Amino acid sequence: MAGESPKAPRERLLNAANKLFYEEGIHTVGIDRVIESAGVAKASLYSTFGSKDELVRAYLTERLQQRQTRIERSVASQTDPRAQLLAIFAGLGEVIAKPTFRGCAFQRASAEEPLGSAARGVCDASRRWLRSLLLDLATAAGAEDPARLAQQLVVLYDGLVAAAQMDRDPSVAAAARDMATTLIDAACAPAPPLGKRSSKRLSAGDTGAKRRPNS
Repeated sequence: MAGESPKAPRERLLNAANKLFYEEGIHTVGIDRVIESAGVAKASLYSTFGSKDELVRAYLTERLQQRQTRIERSVASQTDPRAQLLAIFAGLGEVIAKPTFRGCAFQRASAEEPLGSAARGVCDASRRWLRSLLLDLATAAGAEDPARLAQQLVVLYDGLVAAAQMDRDPSVAAAARDMATTLIDAACAPAPPLGKRSSKRLSAGDTGAKRRPNS
């Protein structure tokens, strides 16, 4: 098309793939539907991506970048690490409340794509990134076992997404945030002051000494 930007076919294809793959599924949607929706020639798809598998990988990569930007924005809205952890769940609550929400693109793609595929590679990268972020924040928050807390929060994050998608109930976000608060408070609970622990041990020792008969 005359005057068309060189980037236009790629953008059109990705926009079409994003809508169709996310709403209907990767394997349900054939390549001809993507091409028709994008309004480009079939040659444009193959010259830009080479194959459907690469288009799927590009689609998921773009969604990963969008997710990272969204979560980083939520984290940056707070300064305290505990509040930053909770902000991640608050931000997710906004996502699941949107009428266009259809669940997690990465969970759905993982269910469709085989191990070792390009798509699964992006899904795995998404998991590593979220785990790493939560581990860093859990450490900064002073969790006694940061890895354990990060694992618990990943499970909660995944469960919130699945529940919201299956139940069509955005209110589950508030329940998940309450659960996250409980987990964080328990993991980061301050230890009893050293003086109090020492005094208790000393008191027990004194009592024992008094009960021993004189030799």
